[in-house]
Amino acid sequence: MSAKVEVWDPYVRIFHWSLVASIALAWLAADEVKDVHEFAGYAAGALVASRLVMGLIGSRYARFSQFVRGPRKTIAYAAAMLRNREPRHMGHNPLGGLMILLLIFLVSLAGLTGWLQTTDAYWGVEWVSEAHEIVVNTLLVSIALHVFGVAVESVRHGENLALAMVTGRKRPPENDDIA
Repeated sequence: MSAKVEVWDPYVRIFHWSLVASIALAWLAADEVKDVHEFAGYAAGALVASRLVMGLIGSRYARFSQFVRGPRKTIAYAAAMLRNREPRHMGHNPLGGLMILLLIFLVSLAGLTGWLQTTDAYWGVEWVSEAHEIVVNTLLVSIALHVFGVAVESVRHGENLALAMVTGRKRPPENDDIA
């Protein structure tokens, strides 16, 4: 077996698992411990803010320019996937990139609607509370889709992508892979 190559740098891995932990903690504490829920929500917001910066100045596979591919390439990738002919990507594939953007948006919106509920102007305003709940539920469904996509791609490409997000390492690119 050939040596593995580093794809996910320590920042990306720490960010990813810290975001997982903060969202899980916020969800678990939502109805039980308000201070913990708020702290976890603010932590998630701070993590996303740092990810936005690193998406511009971070390492190769952390940069948005590496995985945000636009509608045409994303649709072409999805079509290739339906034909079981999608190429393996060393970083995020176009659908994975789209999911990252969606998750960043939803975490940001959850943070905003959560924070609004702490302000004098919006404390107790029902539509803000309902919007927060809808956004969070949409986020949870999106997370489930993300995990499903990781599992599908892991099987299809014979590579444990969840483990790669722990170790940072993947097998080297092969002939038709996109580095």
